[in-house]
Amino acid sequence: GLFVTDYFTRTPRKLSPFRSFASIELFHFHIPEDTVIAVWNLITFKEQGGTFGDQCPDRSITVYFRSGAPSVINPLHTHFPRDTAVPGSFALTLTWTLPNRTMGVFNVTSPLPGDWFLATHLPKDEGKISVKGLYEECQYLFQPQLIVQRLVNIAVLYPGYVTEQSMAPHNRSCLYKVFVPSYTSRVLVEVLQCRGAEGCPLWLRMRAKAPPLHNSTSLDCREHAPCQLALDLPFWQHWYYVLVEKHPGVPGTVSFQVTVQLTDCSRPSLARPPFLPSSASMNMPHSFGSAGGLALGDSPPPASPNGTKHPVPIPTASPASERCWPVRPTLRNELDTFSVHFYIFFGPNVSVPPDRPAVFVINLLPVLDSGGVLNLELRLNVSSLCGENVTVFGCLNHEVPLTSGDNASITCETESLAGFLLSVNATASLSRLRIPYPQTGSWYLSLRSLCATEHGFEPCTNVTAEVYLRAYLSPCINDCGIYGQCKLLRTNNYLYAACECKAGWNGWGCTDNAEAFSYGFQLLSTLLLCLSNVMFVPPVAIAVRSHYLLEAAVYIFTMFFSTFYHACDQPGIVVFCIMEYDVLQFCDFLGSLMSVWVTVIAMARLQPVVKQARRERTHPDGCPAASQVLYLLGAMLLSMALQMDRHGLWNLLGPSLFALGIMAIAWTARTIRRRHCYPPTWKRWAFYLCPGALIAAAAVLLYAFVETEENYFYIHSIWHLLIAGSVGFLLPPRAKPSGRLGPLPRRKGCGYQLCVNEQEELGLVDPAVASINSICTS
Repeated sequence: GLFVTDYFTRTPRKLSPFRSFASIELFHFHIPEDTVIAVWNLITFKEQGGTFGDQCPDRSITVYFRSGAPSVINPLHTHFPRDTAVPGSFALTLTWTLPNRTMGVFNVTSPLPGDWFLATHLPKDEGKISVKGLYEECQYLFQPQLIVQRLVNIAVLYPGYVTEQSMAPHNRSCLYKVFVPSYTSRVLVEVLQCRGAEGCPLWLRMRAKAPPLHNSTSLDCREHAPCQLALDLPFWQHWYYVLVEKHPGVPGTVSFQVTVQLTDCSRPSLARPPFLPSSASMNMPHSFGSAGGLALGDSPPPASPNGTKHPVPIPTASPASERCWPVRPTLRNELDTFSVHFYIFFGPNVSVPPDRPAVFVINLLPVLDSGGVLNLELRLNVSSLCGENVTVFGCLNHEVPLTSGDNASITCETESLAGFLLSVNATASLSRLRIPYPQTGSWYLSLRSLCATEHGFEPCTNVTAEVYLRAYLSPCINDCGIYGQCKLLRTNNYLYAACECKAGWNGWGCTDNAEAFSYGFQLLSTLLLCLSNVMFVPPVAIAVRSHYLLEAAVYIFTMFFSTFYHACDQPGIVVFCIMEYDVLQFCDFLGSLMSVWVTVIAMARLQPVVKQARRERTHPDGCPAASQVLYLLGAMLLSMALQMDRHGLWNLLGPSLFALGIMAIAWTARTIRRRHCYPPTWKRWAFYLCPGALIAAAAVLLYAFVETEENYFYIHSIWHLLIAGSVGFLLPPRAKPSGRLGPLPRRKGCGYQLCVNEQEELGLVDPAVASINSICTS
């Protein structure tokens, strides 16, 4: 045949350590029909600071593949919520082959057409909290590329017609496909008039949706005559591929005929036979009509309008494969994203007769509905059992209903069909089923009632069970509970939902409490983070005593908002929020930075320096204080910086370094002018400045290098204590004039007056220690 190659690629994305499904990177591809091979090139490379990360450590990268919906992954081996069905997927681990780059190749022969999803992540890290911008982090980027090779112009088989084929010596196989419509209970493929050098040296293989593989349903035509391959309960509304393959080493040309027959239990509504059961006998209300003209499987096969027969007779199928029951549709009611309710006509109470199943269909839209959770709930009305030991079994299958003729069968699986089983009885009257990330398409629910006897389950007699049926689509399982948050995520144009757990809870629905924080620990951590801010009370008292009222107001602001921000920021249930979280966070960050800013500006003592430099001619009280101008300017600039990047490193370093620079200039000016080191007393250095600087440095080191997610509660509390304590040491004293001294005389006329307070220049704490000498010159 003729092959066509298509190429798809996705942009590289930064990978994150796995914490929950919300931290993975998801890639969406679409594989066209008739694809014979798909090759994924998986490219991973490192970056550090915009360059190749040759020095970055190698970390294993796990990639998950799944067709139809995203993979339901569990790398941490946590417990899933009860009644949750976990669909399977394929995982691949990539290892590094070069210092900064690695490549992996994943081949899929005859992949299923439609949507394919790749999920990838890094291993779980130790949870270190790093300051943004402190150092260049290693980034691991992942880029998948897809190359598909598909066949064009595959021969189509039409049911009931014969196709002639001659296989040349250099050809090994012939590929066909046939479309299977709804209400098809059996597909039969037959090879006729096979002639070759060694009888009929052919293999007959068949598979749904994609070309057959070596493990697909097959038949050796040399050992079976006639060569007929039958498949019961085929998928509805899909292509089935038929491969006729020649045995290796067979010489010459092989000629044969291929025909396909479909067993269909539907009947044209205009030609319904008179013995067609009424709608009530088919578990349908009288007002609902004839259920689309469906009949039971024991009706005679239909005849074509002109009375002619098909060229090939239809073989007699088993009663189990012929039986085809009516399917009741459901009404789709969309409430929100991934919030859809499926209502049953004349429901939600469903009557399940003893002699036949009740079948319902739930349609999930392509792509749109695969990112949520499909929920199914059965509740048995015990009063409808009339004292009988009745069990109602429900089989949920994808793309075809399971309507087995064996009433005693309680399994929902066949050789080519897999499903999910639910059961309710008088003892356990409620049953639930949750399917995360379900495959889209049609899901069929078949309900059967069986009675338990000494010999197992047998058909009931004259007992019609009543079941309450509820089906809906939700974003997350139970909205992730009280210890989780359901997040709506997006990758390009694909939406999906996932839980993000907190307070040590894990799992797909945040129900695994193996590492969960106890209530006592949550209360203790909240109290530590909140009450540690009380350490700001001594700095406030010192500031008020030294007449630093503006600084005291900033410390009170910081203490208040830091306390209530941490009370609102807790991951557990011990949470108290007086405002919106974003407002509290902004005020906490602003107060912290303003505390550093005003403390360093106060240490600079700018007002005497400015007065000395300008030699003011006016009264000192009439001049604006330089420190107050810097306070206002710092508040505006810090607000702007926090609005741009709230977690940036330079939001803290920038104002701190700028304020320290101003302080250094002011102290240097005093030192040069006075020709003596400032502050001049060794007690100020030994008992205030050096201890305060050491405490502040220790706080910064803990904040930047020691803090992790596990020790955050007490390390951050220590950070509060150290920062507040350093402020108490670093805040300079304010000299007070003695009450015995009256106001200095002031000369009138032109000229200026310079007053120098020696005690303020010396930086003494107690004004009674030294006498105040005011030197006034004009």
